[in-house]
Amino acid sequence: MALSIGRVTATSDSGPIQKLQVQTPLEVRGDTPRMSDFGFSSGLPVGTDVVITFLGGDRSSGVIIASNHQSHRQSGLKPGETVIYSQWGQLVKLTETGITIDADGQPVDVVNSTVVTITASEEVLAKTPVLKCTGDIIDHCESNTATLKQLREAYNDHDHQVKNVQGGNSTIDSAKPSKPVGG
Repeated sequence: MALSIGRVTATSDSGPIQKLQVQTPLEVRGDTPRMSDFGFSSGLPVGTDVVITFLGGDRSSGVIIASNHQSHRQSGLKPGETVIYSQWGQLVKLTETGITIDADGQPVDVVNSTVVTITASEEVLAKTPVLKCTGDIIDHCESNTATLKQLREAYNDHDHQVKNVQGGNSTIDSAKPSKPVGG
């Protein structure tokens, strides 16, 4: 088996295996397959360094087995830490003290899920100027079925009887709130 290093000059990620064009010290190689770990895939930017192995020493059967882009590589990791990152600055970092997701100012979407459950032993904190929800909100959902919408509607439509009004035994209802919740 022989090894070589090269640098990516073009990529094709349309088939069952990613194929790269790489410049090695000896040649420009087209359609060189890249093997990657199951469950993880990445599109290598042009300029990425690669390690190529040639099975049985045959230079016509090269396979890319490792890659590194020097200017985008995350450095300073402690032993045991793992980071998934992009060339645009987004990252997911797993450390001994927790997990960091850095969207680098971009949106984060969780899509195509029937249920999303967050389990936290102490609290969930949302640091945002506005928290929006397109559906109903139910607090204490294991013992309560009333939604905040139902509570708001009940408050906005409520009044109180004023008993023992001077001048007779009449009962008068107070005015409904002048500032309805949510209105």
